[in-house]
Amino acid sequence: MAWFKSPPPSVSPTAEVGVLVMNLGTPEAPTYGAIRRYLGQFLGDLRVVEACPYYWYLILFGPILTFRPLKTARLYRSIWGEHGSPLKTHTEALVAGLQQSLGASVAVEMAMTYGKPSVASALERLLARDIKTLYVLPLYPQYSGSTTGASFDALVNAMKRYRVVPSLRFVSEYHDHDVYIEALAQSVKDQWAKTGRTHLVISNHGIPVKYVDQGDPYKRQVERTASALVNALGLASTEVSLTYQSRFGPTEWLTPATDDELKRLAHAGVKKVTVITPSFAVDCLETLEEIAIGSAEAFAEAGGESLVVVPALNASAAHVRVLRSVLAREGLTVG
Repeated sequence: MAWFKSPPPSVSPTAEVGVLVMNLGTPEAPTYGAIRRYLGQFLGDLRVVEACPYYWYLILFGPILTFRPLKTARLYRSIWGEHGSPLKTHTEALVAGLQQSLGASVAVEMAMTYGKPSVASALERLLARDIKTLYVLPLYPQYSGSTTGASFDALVNAMKRYRVVPSLRFVSEYHDHDVYIEALAQSVKDQWAKTGRTHLVISNHGIPVKYVDQGDPYKRQVERTASALVNALGLASTEVSLTYQSRFGPTEWLTPATDDELKRLAHAGVKKVTVITPSFAVDCLETLEEIAIGSAEAFAEAGGESLVVVPALNASAAHVRVLRSVLAREGLTVG
């Protein structure tokens, strides 16, 4: 009995170098069953929820996965596109743009840490191209064990099944990379050219405080991204708020919470705001529903008049340049 897999049959064209672009994942459909499967895989990862598995799995596979998919399905239906989940379609388009930019000599594939296309399937396609060096690029500018670390786990779990593995270059972060900051700043400028300059809220996905206390560098890197963006835009500290969103569960999360800060601003007389979400590489449920719908409603209820969301970099030419520059920093060169 063979314990390890042999390389898959070669396909043409071959490529010496491969790039695996990874994102978090998404349900296959905005339905109860699809979302329950996705959340079970996502929230069942102890990288995401660091808790005693015995107690956590009782809660997760009991009340959480019984009731939460009902609400989550409604939220996904509000942003679901003609071709599926925005996260997946934007990531697919971004990967296609990166492939075109790098050329045929580099094989580029997309994978999701949770859901489809799986890391195992993407890796098999890359190995079938006879790649010798693999660059792995998770779409998380700021490192966290719950995102980037989980991507690494998924990669290793898929790769350890093979007898022969390629050389690896794993991109752990690019939070203060010049081209990334320039792209973020230009996206704000482009938005303000359309809707006018207002108070800027820099909203990032939150993580539990205990992760930071135990050494996770996410908060520090988020703050560096925000500082670099503020400097690039030439803003004063009074013109900017740095916040965190997407809290889950009763544990203490990073603050200030985005909705709490929006309410504070409205009560203080700030009637118009612009929100940018630098920790999200592409638009998804957290930007299109949580911020553009939920947070906009919270701001309006507190007396705010206008909340404008800066689109994520998505599949823009600027984003392709960011990823190509990040890969070049790691040693990937193409003609």
